[in-house]
Amino acid sequence: MNDAPQCFALHKPFGVLSQFTSEGGHPGLHSLNLGLPPDVYPIGRLDRDSEGLLLLSNNSALIHELLEPSKGHPRTYRVQVEGLAAMNQIQAIQKPMNLRIKKKDHRTRPCFARMVEDPKLADRVPPIRQRKSIPTSWIDITLTEGKNRQVRKMTAHVGLPTLRLVRIQIGQLTLDDLNLEPGRVVMLNAQQTQCVLAIGK
Repeated sequence: MNDAPQCFALHKPFGVLSQFTSEGGHPGLHSLNLGLPPDVYPIGRLDRDSEGLLLLSNNSALIHELLEPSKGHPRTYRVQVEGLAAMNQIQAIQKPMNLRIKKKDHRTRPCFARMVEDPKLADRVPPIRQRKSIPTSWIDITLTEGKNRQVRKMTAHVGLPTLRLVRIQIGQLTLDDLNLEPGRVVMLNAQQTQCVLAIGK
């Protein structure tokens, strides 16, 4: 039995909770049959309707480091929005904005955002509900904070409702580097774990 601290990366699919137990009729991580050690838990969360990179670990030091707000570890989200994003909207996303989150006023930190022309992502199951008369566009947004449904509130604030949200990167660790399909998990080696803690792109 391996008693050393371990860290895993999961590509969380749409519709699955970021907890092992099911709740409210929605499946938890146990439904994915990941075969993880019993002492491993998610670090942070992704909403049920969000997808992408979710870390799980039994390393208390790593968990504390990544969840400590003052550390500001970057997380990048690839977001499909309704409408064609304009440069002034991208600029507005990057600047601090006042949002109402969990009945409290929150001023966001400055962040990085850019338009993405040809995103490489696995298909979502089920696919998004898209109106044929309204085009969509893709944006990458890198935050150093993680308030409840923050990305969705930020894009809505500038007039670009979120249709799909995928976390593609934590620190310098990316879904592309891991080549993870939705519902698959992999144990990180020491170098990959250091990538998680790395600051910047």
